[in-house]
Amino acid sequence: MAVPTLKQLRYLVSLADLRNFSRAAEACFVTQSALSGAIQDLESLLGVSLFERTKRKVLPTPVGLQLAERARKILNDVDALVELARAQGDPFTQPVRLGVIPTIGPFLLPAMPQLLRQDFPDLKLVLREDQTARLLEQLTAGELDLLILAFPYPLPDGLEVETFMDDPFWVACPRGHPLSGTRPVEAARVPREELLLLEDGHCLRDHALAACRLEGEARSAAIQGTSLYTLLQMVANGLGITLVPAMAIGAPLLTGLEAEFLPMSPGTPTRRVGFVWRRSSARGPVFRRLADLLRVGAVNVPAGTASPGP
Repeated sequence: MAVPTLKQLRYLVSLADLRNFSRAAEACFVTQSALSGAIQDLESLLGVSLFERTKRKVLPTPVGLQLAERARKILNDVDALVELARAQGDPFTQPVRLGVIPTIGPFLLPAMPQLLRQDFPDLKLVLREDQTARLLEQLTAGELDLLILAFPYPLPDGLEVETFMDDPFWVACPRGHPLSGTRPVEAARVPREELLLLEDGHCLRDHALAACRLEGEARSAAIQGTSLYTLLQMVANGLGITLVPAMAIGAPLLTGLEAEFLPMSPGTPTRRVGFVWRRSSARGPVFRRLADLLRVGAVNVPAGTASPGP
């Protein structure tokens, strides 16, 4: 009996996700005609219509969606099989497709090569930066091997987590602000009406609200930023205050900003930083060893740091 090929299944999943022949072909590194022909062959083989095609869009049929989900699981199992075989050699020489969120990447990633070089000199990291939800989708789809995320954050089933550092919050305020010189800053003293937040989709937004004891409130800031650096530029221009993770204090990104950085009081909710990977991955022991190494070498902010200075 003829059965679908792995290539056809990959094309099916890609087209079901992207719903556009051109983008799906690009994602699969093939021509549009090759992908279209493979989908037609798959429909003939299975005897069902997998997609509705119009001049403007492509929509999966109900059975197409069901088969795409089955195909995704099959492809993940195949990838895990290949990974298991490779891991029997030297698992530390295989490239790691690493996803990281924007509020961690610029501060932790520059230090990682030096931390890993002695123990894992041949380990290669292929990096991708994105928001948490999209990174988790790519991880569960087998497009990434490992994530660095901030917690707490709800995770889907089938994933392993290993945290390796605590990352408390500091308050960033303009120089001369009423909070200036306050050490430490109590959460109750943070002026809610001045608080600048990242836009929806960034987990740092929720963690900042938790640190200010606002997680149960519908907080809609009048001004929101697309990045932490954008927020800090707003702070430097006197538009408000924001919360900054400790790992960012002293980073080149903050150098020269006209802002003051003040630690929050002990007991303020913090975020935890750690690795996430698929439970089915054969490289779980490798990722745990990486976490152990980063746990020892995690960046610590000196207690006396109040501002990175000009």
